[in-house]
Amino acid sequence: MKQTTFFLIAVLVLGIMMPACNRETANKDILYVGTYSQRGSEGIYVFEFDRDAVSLELIQTVPGKESPSFLAVHPSGEYLYAVYREGMTEDTRNGTVAAFGIGSSGKLTLLNERSSEGANPCHVSVDPKGEYVYVSNYSDGSLSVYPIHQDGKLAGPSDVIIHEGSGPNPDRQKGPHMHSMIPARNGKYVYASDLGTDMIIAYKLNRGNGTLSANENQRTEAKPGSGPRHFDIHPSGNFAYSAEELTSTIAAYSIDPSNGALNFIERESLLPEDFTENNTAADIQVSPDGRFVYASNRGHASLAVFSTDRQSGEIELECHADVHGERPRNFLIDRKGEFAFVANRNSDDVVVFQRNQETGELEFTGEKVAGSGVCQAAPLRIIYKC
Repeated sequence: MKQTTFFLIAVLVLGIMMPACNRETANKDILYVGTYSQRGSEGIYVFEFDRDAVSLELIQTVPGKESPSFLAVHPSGEYLYAVYREGMTEDTRNGTVAAFGIGSSGKLTLLNERSSEGANPCHVSVDPKGEYVYVSNYSDGSLSVYPIHQDGKLAGPSDVIIHEGSGPNPDRQKGPHMHSMIPARNGKYVYASDLGTDMIIAYKLNRGNGTLSANENQRTEAKPGSGPRHFDIHPSGNFAYSAEELTSTIAAYSIDPSNGALNFIERESLLPEDFTENNTAADIQVSPDGRFVYASNRGHASLAVFSTDRQSGEIELECHADVHGERPRNFLIDRKGEFAFVANRNSDDVVVFQRNQETGELEFTGEKVAGSGVCQAAPLRIIYKC
């Protein structure tokens, strides 16, 4: 077990580069890890993951503003975007969104920064066509859109939307709380999950000017008090799955291709029937082949594994994978579908699992990076591929 002092909360997306291969560089990925600035965190951590040896090696730390809480990579693999809880000035409650260049080794160089235009940004994503960045601001329930320049830098926001409303949970839903923005695979729509108002809105992207719009048919009301948090889209583009934090459930939807609207299919519990302790759901991911959906349980300390019906979008619970730690927050399955990386916040570790692509089951590899207050980790792109 490697010992590293950091407070992890990373996210991942894979991009590919193809330099000359040799024994030392072949079949390796880069793992970018964002953190909360607690217990000795040094900012963003960059690891090299050797797929053959199943090992992680720290190659860079990137200090900066406090709490780079979520990361996303440009589809070109040349740029990374991070949201920070700390603002650009001391007198603002807004956070920051930053652009980084990714070098040939995977290391990061800061390009520029912009205000997140809201308090406590908790999620960032990138338009699949590489033209816009989307930021979710949790505390004031707002979202913001940023055009991307040709050099990867961020322009000023082209749109800022502030949600209104509340939900029935008095502790968590007194007001809107934006938690994620996930673009459709064709880039036409962006799905905004608001935990505070139990709402998922399919905003249409007006690509010419970077503004978002939605009508009533594109607003999906989740079950009251469920708290939709994270969201993922099936590789077919026909179905979507929402992790509902407050009720520890997963909701399945079909997608109307004419306007991006969601149509409810079913809702399933993420927990075993005999589990009665406190739990909240966190992240959700569909496997690259579309055969399985995974969701993390904070409390039960597991990933719930569901099989999918690729014709109807329905799901069926197959098993619960022990995460070998406490309070898993975020995780990711690599694009080859071979590995899963799980970040356990309370046990301070990032755990690597081998994934059985036939059954969906996860097998602990024995590889773990230990640190302080792990929240989220996964590889962002393949930098060497033979």
